[in-house]
Amino acid sequence: MSSLGTAPVFVGRADDVDRLLAHARSSRGGRAGAVLVGGEAGVGKSRLLAEFGARLEAEGGRGRLVAGGCLELGVDGLPFAPFVAVLRQLLRELGPAMAEAAGGGSELPRLLPELGPPPDERRSARGLLFQQILLALVHAAGDDGLTLVLEDLHWADASTRDLLVFLVRSLDGVPVQLVATFRTDELHRDHPLRRLLPELERLPHVDRIDLHPLTAEESARLAASIRGTEPSPAQAAALHARSQGNPLFVESLAEQPGFLDSPVPDRPRELLLAPLHRLDERAADVVRTAAVGAVSGGQVEHELLARVCELPHAELDGALRSAVDANILRVTETGYRFRHALLREAVHDDLLPGRHTRLHLCFAEALDALPEAVPSHRLAAEQAHHFHAAHDLPRALSAAWWAAVYAGEKLAHAEEQRMLERVLELWDRVPDAADRTRGRDRVEVLGLAAAAALESGDPKRAIELCNEGLAELPESGDEAVTGRRALLLRRRAQARFDAADNTAMEDLFAALEIYPPEAPGFSMALSMLARGCMRDPHLDPGDLPSLRRLIGGGDGPITQVELAEGALKGAVAAGDRCAEAEAMTTVGSALFDAGDFEGGRSAMEAASALARELGEAAIEANTRAVYAHFLREIGLHTEAVEVLKDTIVRTRGLGMISVSAPFAAANLAETYAEMGDLDATERWIREGMTLTPSPKLLLFLNSESLNAALARGDLEAAREAYARLPAFGPGTQRQLNIVQIAIGARAELHRVEGDHAAALEIARETLRREGLAGAPGYCWQLLDRFADVVRSASAAGAFPAETAEVRALIDASAQAVRTRGPVTEARRATVAARLAVADGPPAEEAAGLWDRAVELWRPLPMRLNLADALLNAAEQAVAAGGERRAGAPGALREAAELAEACGAGPLRRRAEDLARRAGVALDGGAGTAPPPLPRGLTRREAEVVRLLGRGLTNAEIAQELFITPKTASVHVSNILSKLDVPNRAAAGARARELGMA
Repeated sequence: MSSLGTAPVFVGRADDVDRLLAHARSSRGGRAGAVLVGGEAGVGKSRLLAEFGARLEAEGGRGRLVAGGCLELGVDGLPFAPFVAVLRQLLRELGPAMAEAAGGGSELPRLLPELGPPPDERRSARGLLFQQILLALVHAAGDDGLTLVLEDLHWADASTRDLLVFLVRSLDGVPVQLVATFRTDELHRDHPLRRLLPELERLPHVDRIDLHPLTAEESARLAASIRGTEPSPAQAAALHARSQGNPLFVESLAEQPGFLDSPVPDRPRELLLAPLHRLDERAADVVRTAAVGAVSGGQVEHELLARVCELPHAELDGALRSAVDANILRVTETGYRFRHALLREAVHDDLLPGRHTRLHLCFAEALDALPEAVPSHRLAAEQAHHFHAAHDLPRALSAAWWAAVYAGEKLAHAEEQRMLERVLELWDRVPDAADRTRGRDRVEVLGLAAAAALESGDPKRAIELCNEGLAELPESGDEAVTGRRALLLRRRAQARFDAADNTAMEDLFAALEIYPPEAPGFSMALSMLARGCMRDPHLDPGDLPSLRRLIGGGDGPITQVELAEGALKGAVAAGDRCAEAEAMTTVGSALFDAGDFEGGRSAMEAASALARELGEAAIEANTRAVYAHFLREIGLHTEAVEVLKDTIVRTRGLGMISVSAPFAAANLAETYAEMGDLDATERWIREGMTLTPSPKLLLFLNSESLNAALARGDLEAAREAYARLPAFGPGTQRQLNIVQIAIGARAELHRVEGDHAAALEIARETLRREGLAGAPGYCWQLLDRFADVVRSASAAGAFPAETAEVRALIDASAQAVRTRGPVTEARRATVAARLAVADGPPAEEAAGLWDRAVELWRPLPMRLNLADALLNAAEQAVAAGGERRAGAPGALREAAELAEACGAGPLRRRAEDLARRAGVALDGGAGTAPPPLPRGLTRREAEVVRLLGRGLTNAEIAQELFITPKTASVHVSNILSKLDVPNRAAAGARARELGMA
């Protein structure tokens, strides 16, 4: 077991150490988890971890402990800093077996160059890198377990935060404990960790420890252990008042020569600097120099420090010995570390401006002369930091460029973007900027920064960078100029898609108007256009005059299939096999969308086979998930499940379950939901949540969670899922199917809760927007939800004007939306039946429409839809009376059985209620015998009493129970007599007393 280092005097925190130890034992038992340790600067986080490490080792040395720190330099673009340190330590201890255990570790050289050259970039490289780091940690844990400590998370770069979230979500059943520390006083309003912490804390097996200041007694004990004598009561009180129980300040005060008898500086900075003032000038000067160089976790390498100080060895050694003896610096393997980061900050901030600039320049030049003095992963970022602080703009730009190159190679796109933006910031102030960026001009750097912003999930910034690049390019020019302009337009279109900006397609049209077919990204632009036209049929690719020339073919209208096939031809011509596989998937989607099932199946299978041949598991998994989506949309749910499960098994076998499976898991949840298997639905929702889904898939999973909770009748869980949905207006992302699902789920929750106004408003706002006609499967599902909103509002007599408006909007949309296969045909019939019920009598017509819906749902595996249709058909048959009523009992019983089998409580209760009102006995109903009825009431009279308790008139009772008003009047007279009450109001009151209403 390795330790965290020598801990200073440790006082208090016994309970916190015990919690960490208990968590470590649990993790080593196979219940992986994480502990987040927060506290203000100086409160003792590092000392707590040191004590924890020592106690863990003292318990028997089982397992391994490794640690890595997030560097203050992280804000300047040093990616994965703590994980590089951890992996390098594990590589030293375990040797090449670590990389072999990580599936060959093909991506690990990106972080550990000693393993060999980094691989060529592939589409799934970042996900594969994360997966291989996970496998390396699993190997290091073995059977005995592993504790991984990440210090100073408040300085973490974006890539480190992403990897941490991935590990916390993925280390399930593995004996690995993650412990991360952070400063609570660093978390300003916009700090990214402030948003991340609640997300982490919601995950299972994630605990949090908040370190609080020491008590007065503990402060006195700490001071006594440092000075060797107990402070007097007066001294102890003054010590605690001045230090506020912060251990670092207690130590600093206790180290004062006169302790508390002499004046004590009021400001913490002066308190921390007090030991520096007790050194001789040479030693103090060395400490100030070290403060400038110690940008990597408070550590400075001896070789660099010696070069910058330019002192004879004996004098430097003497000065450093004084600083170490004064407990300002501590010795590490290759250099020195400040006792506390706050101490380094105080010394650094105390430098005069001129000295500050000169020392930063000296360290930057020392790194030029001694590049081996620091690990390779720190070199470019440290140089960029020093040159920038030294105001040496040319060399700052060069260093920022190479730091961006390094970050890009490491797939740390957020850090790559940040460094490229530093290059852009300096560009106009450095005359030879293009020479320093390997011949790039400013527009090209803007495009690279936009691409990095896209990869890092910041589409809005990508749009801004593309805008700036487009503004600097001429509107027209030679092929080189038009190609660059087209590339920026295509990137901006992708960013606008991701940002839910409906002008994305305008950019694609503009790009393809000028895109040279042989230019990079042409086939991708065509694929994007084909997918966009599938989602929004209002878009007409014929509006692009040059498109026919680009994709070839005849003179007729351009179809989505032709667009997709043009993209495929472009990918083949460019020799881009990955783009070829993706374009083939688009071809399959277009063929499915056009109704060519066999053609779509063939294209999807060919795309999947090519992706497998190329070893592109992410493309293969995506293709299979899209394929399963279309299988489900035509009612082949069982085959879709087989395809998706095979995808999960294959990606798990490749060690890439967390990389390529979230889409498949989300589709499995949706498929099982439609099949009425709510247990499996919720299981795959949980599985999808653990696989670090994208924001889009997270929205999808939470929407399905809301739908499943509503189907079960669990309103509390439904409201929790509702709260997890991000704020968006209906239709803001009209080309994303998952948003339509979320909108429908929200409307359904409001309908179930009786909030007709909110449900109608969602329906009205959505249907008023254009673009609903795309993706017919989801559109008909949404129209079905809205038709039920209209039916509910009509039955309640609520908001008639709004209800009529939504009713008309549904009619208009139903005319525009296509049907594609048996599922959409059944949904169309269901929408018509719901609207007929909303329109009111005659029930005969509505009964016929519901019979048609039942006929269409019956051959499909969608049990809840069939049960709902059967129940509605039975209700209308009872209302219609005559011969139709004879079929109601059978439909009711079948609906009740299906609802029971699916665990759909509300549907089952609706069936029981209708059976009670219609006088139908349900076989296999509630397990317990009904309670005896009071005063000799019959079952039918009990139903009438229940409705009297609700204040219904005879006419309303008749409508509710499918009887005539005259029969209702007879029942009421009998009830008044049996209950011995004077009138119907008294009968209603008695019903409530008896618990019958």
